[in-house]
Amino acid sequence: MKSYARILAFLKPYWFRIGLALIMAAMVASTDGVLAWVVKDIMDKIFIAKDRQMLVLIPPFIVGLYFVKGLGRYLQNYFMGYANARMVMDIRIAVFDKIIQMHMGFFSQERTGTIVSRIMNDVTVVRKANTDLIKNMIRQILTLIGLLFVLFKRDWQLALIALTIAPCAGVVLALIGKKLRMLTKRNQERIAILNSFLIELLTLIKVVKLFNREEYEKKRFRKVLRKLFDIQMSKLKAQQLSSPMIEFVGSIAGAFVIWIGGMKVINGVITTGEFFSFLTALMMMYGPIRKLSGVNASINSAIAASERVVAFLDLEPAVKEAEDAIDKGSFDHELRYNDVWFRYPDSDEMVLKGINLTVKKGTRVAVVGESGVGKTTLVELIPRFYDVTEGSITMDGVDIRRLSFASLMRLVGMVSQDVQLFDDTIENNIKYGVPEATHEDVVRVAKMADAHDFIMRTPKGYETTIGELGTRLSGGEKQRIAIARALLKNPPILILDEATSALDAASEAAVQKALERLMEGRTVIIIAHRLSTVRNAHKIVVLEGGRIVEEGTHAQLIASDSRYKRLYNLQFAKAE
Repeated sequence: MKSYARILAFLKPYWFRIGLALIMAAMVASTDGVLAWVVKDIMDKIFIAKDRQMLVLIPPFIVGLYFVKGLGRYLQNYFMGYANARMVMDIRIAVFDKIIQMHMGFFSQERTGTIVSRIMNDVTVVRKANTDLIKNMIRQILTLIGLLFVLFKRDWQLALIALTIAPCAGVVLALIGKKLRMLTKRNQERIAILNSFLIELLTLIKVVKLFNREEYEKKRFRKVLRKLFDIQMSKLKAQQLSSPMIEFVGSIAGAFVIWIGGMKVINGVITTGEFFSFLTALMMMYGPIRKLSGVNASINSAIAASERVVAFLDLEPAVKEAEDAIDKGSFDHELRYNDVWFRYPDSDEMVLKGINLTVKKGTRVAVVGESGVGKTTLVELIPRFYDVTEGSITMDGVDIRRLSFASLMRLVGMVSQDVQLFDDTIENNIKYGVPEATHEDVVRVAKMADAHDFIMRTPKGYETTIGELGTRLSGGEKQRIAIARALLKNPPILILDEATSALDAASEAAVQKALERLMEGRTVIIIAHRLSTVRNAHKIVVLEGGRIVEEGTHAQLIASDSRYKRLYNLQFAKAE
């Protein structure tokens, strides 16, 4: 309930509309009590006493009563609907704001479908419960209060007999509610798994087609859906069990009321109108009780969903900006790794071990080594995708953890083999990091990146939408868009992570030419699998087992019996 209470706190800014909704709910609730009350006059004065004046007054009174009820219900639903929709929007914004601030380790641990499910599905469950809470719970409780007043006013003894249902109904609702909370949690987890499955499948659809695995994926999809279906059926059975059980318990109480009340009418203790007024109020109570059992189901579902949403709202990123962060405007001297050790949050194994490395301003440093030795991890520490486990990385003598995120990202740019583009226009992708850039600026950097010519061959030029993840562009074209984006950002420190390794020879030549323009006048750290691309580096660092085992120029390392020489010769032997 603490989690659900925190979610309900998002309704506070809309208290005025909620207050109006409650007033309307009270107005709607009162009409049922009034209707049950006038049954006595309808029976005694119209049907028994045959009072013509009362016959003239009662029908228009009932019409007016239902008009007030309808108007109140409309206004209540509108005001509550507005507040609830705004609350949902605010929760989704809060969850999104929290998630987008998380460090890269979070995204490597959490499945994409789970994140989407928390933002969309879990919040939707909470919204339904809030609607039921105000629309049904408050209104139905007020309706029950009005009807209880009629019951006790007409015959308190019959009212006490009728209320024997309450403890039994409470036990039923408590047992079913506990079951529903557990089933809702499992249901939301299964929806998250389904979302993850679909996102992964659609992202890797080319692989599915290439290996002719459509039938296999169909079976996997049916298996995931079946598990979700089974949970939903269990949840449905629990939800639908409450009303029949309450009805059965209520029928026993109703039977006693009819028997005892009938004896009272026969013996002249109460009038026929009083008994029918009592019976009408009792029968009208069934609707609110049934709806309250539905509210119970919704709230128990919301409690389970709220726990999942609040778990995200309580997340704290492992990589945070310092409270007294420094806004550094320029890179002046050197970038230095000082005895850096690193392991990923979900691992006990150190990926980097005692790295000491200095990158002077204006130099090109290449990091080489076999796959899996920590090359990419080494450079991802610079933009603080992760923070070092031990040691430090300094920029001009200042620990990068002391720098503001804005200034650090302004000073560092990255182009990798895994180019990530948005389903937007080419121009918007190029100026993503510099949204204030003009069209002329975009064209200028596109020409520098050797991208202008192919851009102009697209249907709408710079206004062409490139598809999800840039699927309408070739690998070389996407790389050149990424290079243009980096050129526009114009960072003094540039990281090239296997920027050409996934390209064919022709595309690599075009991209390499663009990279040369991009590297001019910058401090560059190059991660390269193809050693032929790093021969001109000022310093080559060989990484092995998370440690720097060699460093020097290409000429120095080739001249000695080095690991670099063996790697270099091995690559060229394979090429030959």
